[in-house]
Amino acid sequence: MRVEIDRDKCIGAGDCVEEAPTVFELDSFGKAVLLDPKSVDDGKLLAAARSCPVDAIAVFDDNGNRLYP
Repeated sequence: MRVEIDRDKCIGAGDCVEEAPTVFELDSFGKAVLLDPKSVDDGKLLAAARSCPVDAIAVFDDNGNRLYP
């Protein structure tokens, strides 16, 4: 799976960090950054993306198909 974060949309709510702290963290600007998306299973990764209140996290399968949002 491939993950993209739209930092312009990100409001720094931190829900993704709470859901998957090995995948996401907030940087010094309070914006989400990607750490290691392979550190969790696909279900956990999708749950973290869905937890974002502004849909700033996009998840794609290995073929490039958008899974979320």
